[in-house]
Amino acid sequence: MALETEGKTLDESLVTPGVAAVFASPDKGFYIVAEVDGTVVGSLLITYEWSDWRNATFLWIQSVFVDANYRRQGVYTAMHNHVIALTEADDGLCGVRLYVERTNTGAQQTYKSLGMDHSHYDLYEIDFLA
Repeated sequence: MALETEGKTLDESLVTPGVAAVFASPDKGFYIVAEVDGTVVGSLLITYEWSDWRNATFLWIQSVFVDANYRRQGVYTAMHNHVIALTEADDGLCGVRLYVERTNTGAQQTYKSLGMDHSHYDLYEIDFLA
């Protein structure tokens, strides 16, 4: 997934326990999967960001993946709409955010078509594992 969208090869010795940590500690987030005939064809990770300005939590969509054979068939849209419905149903949630590679224009168009706006924020980081 990261290789395809970001040109990054992930370290399996970090990713495997990282995924397991989400299942072991729901406070870290949760996964949403899309299935077709019992086969997982899409997934995404939801994590949390507390906003003191809003006294509520943003859900962050991360690690989006849709099998190449199922793209442009509504798989991501279904998962996205589920996230929006969860957010709208919970007064403790105030919105949904995600980040996308600047060069991934296809994903950007998908997110825009689903009602997401380009934020006025830029993302900065210090990645100690890069």
